[in-house]
Amino acid sequence: MDMQGFLSAISQLAEEKGLSREKVFETVEHALASAYKKEYGKRGQIIKAKINPKTGETDFWREKIVVDDATVYIPENTENEEEEELEIKQSYRPMEDELNVEEGVEEEGARRIKYNPERHVLIEEIKKTNPELEPGQELIIPLEQKEGFGRIAAQTAKQVVLQKIREAEKETILAEYKSKEGEIVSGIVQRIEGVNVYFDIGKSLGILPKEEQIRGEFYKEGQRLKLYVLKVDTTPKGPIIILSRAYPKLISKLFELEVPEIGSGQIEIKSIAREPGSRTKIAAVSLAEGVDPIGAMVGQRGVRVAAVISELGGEKIDVIEYSDDPVKYITNSLSPARVIEVKIMPKNTALVIVPSDQLSLAIGKEGQNVRLSAKLTGWKIDVKSDEQIKEDDEELNIEEEDDKE
Repeated sequence: MDMQGFLSAISQLAEEKGLSREKVFETVEHALASAYKKEYGKRGQIIKAKINPKTGETDFWREKIVVDDATVYIPENTENEEEEELEIKQSYRPMEDELNVEEGVEEEGARRIKYNPERHVLIEEIKKTNPELEPGQELIIPLEQKEGFGRIAAQTAKQVVLQKIREAEKETILAEYKSKEGEIVSGIVQRIEGVNVYFDIGKSLGILPKEEQIRGEFYKEGQRLKLYVLKVDTTPKGPIIILSRAYPKLISKLFELEVPEIGSGQIEIKSIAREPGSRTKIAAVSLAEGVDPIGAMVGQRGVRVAAVISELGGEKIDVIEYSDDPVKYITNSLSPARVIEVKIMPKNTALVIVPSDQLSLAIGKEGQNVRLSAKLTGWKIDVKSDEQIKEDDEELNIEEEDDKE
């Protein structure tokens, strides 16, 4: 084998798969050990390999675990049992990982494994030649180099390498996108399956489930959109990346891309209330003297907020100024309606009085404006016109006069 070519191939493989060179070496070593065992070893043996990263030469060795009577039991095999075991071996070929499963018995609260001379060595035997070893430690037995592994062994090595690289790729993707939870990614619609939309987001596919889609938004293959990475889960088939277009924080992340004052810490987004596909209210506050939060968020001639609205397919966005004063905050939140007075009531409730011609605007279509204001501020908001308040006061006065009579 051309060792320099071998080392070069490992480096190239690591670069192509986005893996560390050490990780690929580890994978190849595991594959070579499996191939050596398949060609020259026996069932139950523990065989390992180590590649010299400078020369490409490979060393092989066996490991035996040092055991004593407290950790293993030695069964008394009868001739029939041996024949039965041989019959099972001939009719069933276990996978490589199954060979490491050890049978055990529970005895007086402690588990003892079945003694296997291929993978275990009794402490009484090894003390003669290796007195420093203790139960639980490993005895290293060097193995001779072989010229080749044969066709079957080579195929085994190839399968293990591919499997381990797939696993390493999944781990890399999981770690990369796990760190992107709560961030925005750009994705291209790859396919649509039922109600779910799958996006190509770079090294992996992300899924946009129905409940995270914007109501009324349509998707087509090849379409590019920005998406919020909601969470990353692990499944038997690999990592699954859940994306969202409906999550409220998508709005704040889109504004971060458009408004540099947010990234510099001059402006802070305090709260967001959203009904995806319809309307959003966002409260911002200035942390720097002389910086207008609404002006910075909207941008000159509205270009900044327009860019966010465009990304969301035309969703309406109201930017209001946050205030620690609940009266002022609630007043601002009902924008664009004009407010006459805000009365703070018990149980976190506020009575908002508006001009009669502003009542429908304050409440909004199907109550949307006041509903979003309540979500944004965290207050229960009751909106009434000045005429309604006047009528209520008149009725109250009449009732008081009747009580006096």
